[in-house]
Amino acid sequence: MSNPLIRSMIIVAVIGLVIKVIAVYKETIIAGSFGLGEIIDTFSVAVLVPTFIQSVFINSIKNLFIPNYITELKNNGNKGSFQALVILITIGVSLFSCIIAYFGTDLFLNLVYSEFPETYLPLIKDQLYFVLPCLFFWGISSVLSGLLEVSNRFLISTLAELFPLLTMIFFLIFLKDQFGHMVLAYGTFAGSIIGFSYLLFFSIRYNDFELKKPVLNDNSRLMIKQLPPKISSSFLTAMNNYIDQFFVGQLVIGSLAAINYGNRLPAFGVTIVIMALGSVLLPHFSRLVNEDLKSAYHQLFKALKLVLGIGVFLVIVGVFMSDWIVELWLERGKFTHEHTLKVSGIQQILLISVPFNICTLIMVKFLTSINKNQFMAWISLANLVLNVILNFILIKYYDVFGLVMSTTIVLILGSIFYFSYTYKQYKLIR
Repeated sequence: MSNPLIRSMIIVAVIGLVIKVIAVYKETIIAGSFGLGEIIDTFSVAVLVPTFIQSVFINSIKNLFIPNYITELKNNGNKGSFQALVILITIGVSLFSCIIAYFGTDLFLNLVYSEFPETYLPLIKDQLYFVLPCLFFWGISSVLSGLLEVSNRFLISTLAELFPLLTMIFFLIFLKDQFGHMVLAYGTFAGSIIGFSYLLFFSIRYNDFELKKPVLNDNSRLMIKQLPPKISSSFLTAMNNYIDQFFVGQLVIGSLAAINYGNRLPAFGVTIVIMALGSVLLPHFSRLVNEDLKSAYHQLFKALKLVLGIGVFLVIVGVFMSDWIVELWLERGKFTHEHTLKVSGIQQILLISVPFNICTLIMVKFLTSINKNQFMAWISLANLVLNVILNFILIKYYDVFGLVMSTTIVLILGSIFYFSYTYKQYKLIR
């Protein structure tokens, strides 16, 4: 294929599809092994803090690192010093976050999950303390993955996500009886080490990874200056999940696991498209905005039209097939038909938000490339406030289904706000 951008998207999409199919198989094994019981609930809570830190801090650093690193290369800067600075920032953030999480665990659990049985708390803490060190491997892996993406090595970067899945499947099949309730935590830790080792090997092999004495320059100062609003935006966005966790903690046992399963298919669609578009478009937009800003906007709007049109069609099909999908996927062993109906209802509601969520994530990539992070912080705050209000209202009448209704409404309105702002910026350059 002559167009390298389209070729890269197809490569990432195909590999991403394979990865998600394997992820679905992994979830099938977990569901058949544990149903909607305490092991799933406790592990879901245990990974909340590490994944929150990853989504807020580590991903923010990567998203700011890529466009500024491209600028550094374009200006013939010292890429080794720039890489070393980012690595130091990532390690520092990971270490600080681990310390806070370790000492704040009891307060967090007592505040958010006070209604959980007492037997849950030690299980959550055992798993959390083993998953927290994964942050160091996730952080450096994100930088290494960004370096490979800047060099258009999307195939290598995307394949790294296979190793945590395959490792977890191995642990579930062969080591579940040996490790008991800790099998998911052990599998997560081992997978993060293997994925990191893979990325480090190829980054060194292709000379993408080069460390020198970190030195501040105008470009790195600009990146650091953009970090607070970017982190604020990511923090407020991720807090929506924590707010939802607080509300679901007041519901019946199994509601958390039901939401997690119900979100698998919607998250599947979002992840595939974002893997195909987001990973490729951020470095692409970062190069293009420095050369032809108007053309960058035109490509953005074309991508949004395509995603929205195809997404709406697929969502309609998914909503009508939801019961059958969940039954085929999960209904076995301890996962009953009653569980199927509950998860399917949640899934149908969340599917409606998928096209809007994808459009928002693409616009976030674009706005990051043009350093409009301050606006994203404000819109994330508005979404958080709206989510809290809707949770209070809708859960009262619709229980767990009200919670996912609130999420869907917030995602749709947020997408509309993002597009309005982006189009306004486009009109300014016209």
